[in-house]
Amino acid sequence: MSTNEQPFDPNGDTVLIAYDGSDQAKRAVQHSGRFLSAKNAYILTVWEPIHRQAARAAGMSGMMQHGWSSESANGDPEENDPAYAEAVNICSEGVDIARENGFVTEPFLVESGTAVWSAIVDAAEELDVDLIVTGTRALSGWKSFLNSSVSDSIIKNAGRPVLIVPPAGDED
Repeated sequence: MSTNEQPFDPNGDTVLIAYDGSDQAKRAVQHSGRFLSAKNAYILTVWEPIHRQAARAAGMSGMMQHGWSSESANGDPEENDPAYAEAVNICSEGVDIARENGFVTEPFLVESGTAVWSAIVDAAEELDVDLIVTGTRALSGWKSFLNSSVSDSIIKNAGRPVLIVPPAGDED
């Protein structure tokens, strides 16, 4: 931390920025830095353990699932999980981008046990933030019908203000 940088103050105006490394998430961080007066930000990355990803994929494909669990792994499951390592890298990237855009930040990783939107809403509640910021893919038509919207579910369930930053258009 540089000498002129203020320390993170969770009691001040604080935002939670959902960051997954996508172009939409990067855009959300950049727009937040440009337009928000609050400069304390938790950078939230939601991750799912690799064994749960594999089980979900196998279940959707109809493949037989074996009885592997994170408890059977040696040591700390997070330490040995490539999905966790990737989430740490993604969150670190988000922290760097947020700092470049004027935020004083704290990284926050959440293991998802259900839906991503639920993990974001639960983290916002736990951290008692004033605003949730997220990007969106802005799907429409059949794509929006077939793919549930994380941002739409956050708006419906957060119980606090939400800033949704749309993807870049052709004019950007």
